Amino acid sequence: MDLNAHLEPVLAAAARSAREVDADARFPDVAVKALRESGLLGLTLPSSAGGMGGGPHELVGTVGALAGVCGSTAMIYLMHVSAAMPLAAAPPTGLPHLVSDLASGRVLASLALSEAGSRSHFWAPVSQAERNGAGIRLRAKKSWVTSAGYADVYVASTRAEGGEGVDLYAIPADTPGVEVAGSWHGLGLRGNASSPMTLDAKVPESHRLGAPGGGFELMLQVVMPWFNLGNAAVSVGLSRAAVDAAVRHTSAARLEHLDESLSALPTIRAQLARMSIELACTQAYLTQAASRLAQPAEDTMLHVLGVKAAANDAALRITDSAMRVCGGAAFSEHLQIDRYFRDARAGHVMAPTADVLYDFYGKAITGQPVF
Repeated sequence: MDLNAHLEPVLAAAARSAREVDADARFPDVAVKALRESGLLGLTLPSSAGGMGGGPHELVGTVGALAGVCGSTAMIYLMHVSAAMPLAAAPPTGLPHLVSDLASGRVLASLALSEAGSRSHFWAPVSQAERNGAGIRLRAKKSWVTSAGYADVYVASTRAEGGEGVDLYAIPADTPGVEVAGSWHGLGLRGNASSPMTLDAKVPESHRLGAPGGGFELMLQVVMPWFNLGNAAVSVGLSRAAVDAAVRHTSAARLEHLDESLSALPTIRAQLARMSIELACTQAYLTQAASRLAQPAEDTMLHVLGVKAAANDAALRITDSAMRVCGGAAFSEHLQIDRYFRDARAGHVMAPTADVLYDFYGKAITGQPVF
């Protein structure tokens, strides 16, 4: 699939506003509008619903390219895909046109899973659904909702009615009782509007995704694989942008008293080499993980668990090295390496956190129950 015609206008729009989005912590409206018009909001949705029918490799390429230009736009896009995939896998019967609206770009989606009470354990909501007449009453305090106040629909989790299992519901943004509960001021990804939200809303039971109590399975088998893969791609995209910027700067900046570039220093070259090699290794792992999702094998879940953690930590090291080799120029902001450095910090602490994923991976390889 040739994505360039769809992707290039989005990259151009995101590039024009990336500095201001970061500096002002502003939602990237222009880039998101370009995404809506590009068809990419339906990249991984089936062609039968008007989507592009793309898979894991197409997602990795698209998200990585976006992250190299604007991390906030990349995360907004990834959250849309991560919400759209369970909606396509278990469409809510009460919203029969939702998947096609997602594919067309009319609807931007996001996830509302994490809660203050269970923090980064997104799979374990503490909120409780209640029967309310012919519908369901959802009361929840959701934290870190990307595109809060900007998405058209949220996929929200809650403990199922009666306390057995977890349910996911599609909640249109204009549902009474859906409110943004604070502003977003982040160290990185400053434009993705990851604000807390409160839900005190009545929704029809037909807005539930799949069977009663089936939300946990959807989160683990649909949401987490796509999100982890895409999040790893964000980390790789940020890492690549940092490496490229560091190579450009150290090759161009000169030490006049020695009549040579910074890259002529063996210490600088060695750090650039380590950055480049680690990027290549992480990219190879990401490509392999995408292949495992595209064609599942016995070790697919290990790749799902490992790829985000590995890419998140690689991005921490690579962007840190880029700041170091570029010195004061990196701190002055004109190279934008400081933005890649700050944006890269988010992946490690984004649920499921890298440390949790390492624990899950360790359980899996030692034959222990992961959950």
